[in-house]
Parts: sequence; structure tokens; C-alpha cells
Amino acid sequence: MSILPFLALAPFVVGQAPLVEPSMNEEVGEIIAIDVLLHPDSTMLAAAAAANESLRGDYPAGFALDALHTPHISMIQRCVRRSEMKQLEKNLAKLFAGYDVTKLHLKAVGYYSLPVGELGLAGIVVEPSAELRELQDQVIATVEPFAVSGTGAAFVPSPDGVVTAPSIVEYVNTYIPQRSGKNFNPHCTVGLGRTTFVQQMIVAPFSTFEFKVTGVSVFHLGNYGTAAVELWPKSPAEADHTAK
Repeated sequence: MSILPFLALAPFVVGQAPLVEPSMNEEVGEIIAIDVLLHPDSTMLAAAAAANESLRGDYPAGFALDALHTPHISMIQRCVRRSEMKQLEKNLAKLFAGYDVTKLHLKAVGYYSLPVGELGLAGIVVEPSAELRELQDQVIATVEPFAVSGTGAAFVPSPDGVVTAPSIVEYVNTYIPQRSGKNFNPHCTVGLGRTTFVQQMIVAPFSTFEFKVTGVSVFHLGNYGTAAVELWPKSPAEADHTAK
């Protein structure tokens, strides 16, 4: 049974139309890279922490899962105008009003990696259930009208000064259609590692497990597509006010 029977939004039809190019007059910082994401429960968080520890044991320079690298499952990553965020947040509040994402029951089924230079960005793959696919369709329909093309300047600067990887910028700019619909690959990013080590993780036996979702947020993305700064909701009271 669908978990979204009340939504009147029509599914967004994925096409090949190019993203809107920002005006040359727009100031740096006006375009931001965002992630509409789901927060996993303690079961997934524990698995992510264990995988991150293993990755950092092999590649100590990799990032830890901390306040600037919040474990999550992305529904969409896009660049949008900061000046339009209030309207987008209002639309998202309406989308999620009256429906409890904690009713989602998800299953972790293995590891995957995204090449980043000579390294691999590893994640725990989540089975793309019909409910999760339907949810992504609705999130896309809400966010895509606000989407514009972005650059590395749209991301939260890394504390160590490392420039946002070009492959990550491309990942966000091409999220639709390359990571949606039949290409949807839900996952929880767990860290960065040497390619050989990450490949060993992928081919090793994986004990599948089920987990739940505890909430939904919008984050400003950092390098490697990490959830760096929460933008919405900032508090339950503020979220309720936005939805009205």
C-alpha cells in the first residue's frame, strides 16, 4: 500500500532539459547545494560508524562521521538559490505534513562506492522499495522547479581548505536523471577509503539488516556530498509554523 495516498502532486517527469544557469550578477553564496534527506535510526547509525572506523583504519585521512558529516539517506541533491529557500522549505513542509516518515521500513543490502579521484566514497546500499521510490518522486516534484546549475562555491567549505571535488559537483548537477527513477540508488555514505580496500568491502559477505527512519531534513552539502549544515527544520515549532 502506498504511504503517500494524500498527496496531490503529480510525479515529476524526468527529462534531459538543462538546468537553469545562474545570472553572472548573482553573488557568491547565493547558489547553495542542498540535500533533502532521511535520518536513519540507531541500527543504521551503528553500522555506518563501524564501517567508517574500518575505512579510517585503512585510510586515516578520510573523514569521520561527525557534525559536518551526518549519516543519511538522500532523496535528492540539487543546487538552488538561497533566496528561494523559504518557499522551498514551505513546499517541503506541506509535502511532509500529516505523514510520518518513521513508518518507512528499510533494508540494508550491501556496500557500494563512488570514485573520487584515486579514492572510493563508500556507502551502505538501501533496497529501493516501492515506498521509497514513490517518496523520491514526490520530493523531486517539489524540489526540481527550484533547481539551478551550481559550482564548487555552492558547497560548505571544508575546514581543511580542500576544494570540493569536481566529480561531486557533477554528481549534484546530474542527480536528475542519473540518480532518480530507475537509476535511484539509495544509500548511507560511510566514509572515504583507498579503492582497493573499498572494493574488498563490496565483495565481502554482507549481513543484511532492517532499519527505520527517524526524521527528514534539508542540509547544506559539504565536500563528498556530506550533510554538513542543517537548514530545515531547525526545530519542531519552526517546522510547524512553516507548514501553516
